[in-house]
This record gives sequence, structure tokens and C-alpha cells, in this order.
Amino acid sequence: QVQLVESGGGLVQPGGSLRLSCAASGSILSINDMGWYRQAPGKRRELVAEITVGGNTDYANSVKGRFTISRNNAENTVYLQMNSLKTEDTAVYYCNVDKLRTGGGTWAYNVWGQGTQVTVSS
Repeated sequence: QVQLVESGGGLVQPGGSLRLSCAASGSILSINDMGWYRQAPGKRRELVAEITVGGNTDYANSVKGRFTISRNNAENTVYLQMNSLKTEDTAVYYCNVDKLRTGGGTWAYNVWGQGTQVTVSS
């Protein structure tokens, strides 16, 4: 089976930094686009950042200049470096793969991690 596992969340003070990681495991031949989403209680899930297999990136306006998404294709891992964190960044952060090819030659679509909690508070 293929799964995504996030790590790196936690409690940080405003202005601090965190680095989230998401590793895809299982029988995987290739991964297409990857992204980070977040959802706070009572709010809709929103796209935070995305990165294509070719390395092109895009960010939500609310995090531009503060967050950086990157990926290591050899390790099937995507990262989110979060700097200058604000209280409004508090949410559960999820990584997502739009599609991937498994070792069995099949395709999996819209694969999600379990989420990792990021809390920005004094």
C-alpha cells in the first residue's frame, strides 16, 4: 500500500519556524504534483503550497514570502519550511499527491497524509 506520513509539526511561538516533512512510502514508481494543505477548526481546507514534478511552485497569498515548499524526488518526500509563523497559521497540515504510479503499474489519485498539527501560540 502507498501512504503519506507527515512529521515536524508542533507548538511554536509567533515569529518562529517549523519544517514539515511528508514521505511517501510503499511501492512507488513516480509521483506527480505534491502539495500542502491546512485546515483549522471551523474553516475550510485550503491549499498552502504546491510543487510540480518539475519543481515549479505556487503559494497561497497568505504565506508568500514566509513558506517554502521543496521536494526530494529520489526519496519521494516533500517539505514545507515555515518561517515568521503567525497565530493564524495554526491548523492541521496535510500533504497531498495528485497522482502517483505504483510499482504494480497502476495509478493512485488524490492521496492524503494523516495530517500534523501546527500550533502557533505564546
